[in-house]
Amino acid sequence: MSQLQEEQENSVLSLNAAIEATNHAERVSSIPQVKAAFGSASTLLIAIRVSFLLVYLSRFPANVHRTQ
Repeated sequence: MSQLQEEQENSVLSLNAAIEATNHAERVSSIPQVKAAFGSASTLLIAIRVSFLLVYLSRFPANVHRTQ
């Protein structure tokens, strides 16, 4: 496994952990403003993860499984 691929996988794992942590914090909070802040943070982290994965996937050729 290349160093770059390993770093990318670690980044996704870190984003997943951060998303789970903010989701948990939102669930257990009883203060509406705090719930809203954690909900917004979770949404932002999800958008970053999706963007990161789209950039990562765009590096691969579109026709990898081309048939003759």
